[in-house]
Amino acid sequence: MSSEGKNLSDVSVFASQVALTGLKIGIIQAVWNEEITNKLREGAEGLLIERGLKPSQLIHVRVSGAMELPLAALWLLEKVDGVIVLGCVVRGGTPHFEYVCQGTTKGIIDVQLKIQKPVIYGLLTVNTEQEAWDRAGGKYGNKGREAGATLLQQLEVRQFVETL
Repeated sequence: MSSEGKNLSDVSVFASQVALTGLKIGIIQAVWNEEITNKLREGAEGLLIERGLKPSQLIHVRVSGAMELPLAALWLLEKVDGVIVLGCVVRGGTPHFEYVCQGTTKGIIDVQLKIQKPVIYGLLTVNTEQEAWDRAGGKYGNKGREAGATLLQQLEVRQFVETL
């Protein structure tokens, strides 16, 4: 997680040894706050390609907003090995923020546990638009890159467990 004093977008510490051959990875992007989520997607795709995946191994899906991420992940996981969900919810003046963030988070956890494939949480939940930019390639790095590295780590764990 990127926060003040801690920037994990230097993902060299996550040196994954996952076997990439045959993997298909889904990237689901909420288009609400699209300028920000585009940067997150670019970060995730960039990291995955740097680590050796081919663009043809990446499946990109767009949904309206954060609440649509869990269902899209459920559907896409029928065809891929893991999914990164990307979105951005900026706090407003109503309780809507809490409902969207809590519902999306619970939905993503439920999908991941039901399907038993990784669903990596790349949803920015921020107080201001500037905080989002700071985490979408700004001073706190790019949460999309972190999500890409985390997905590869989870797939490595799965591959390791399958060999036991």
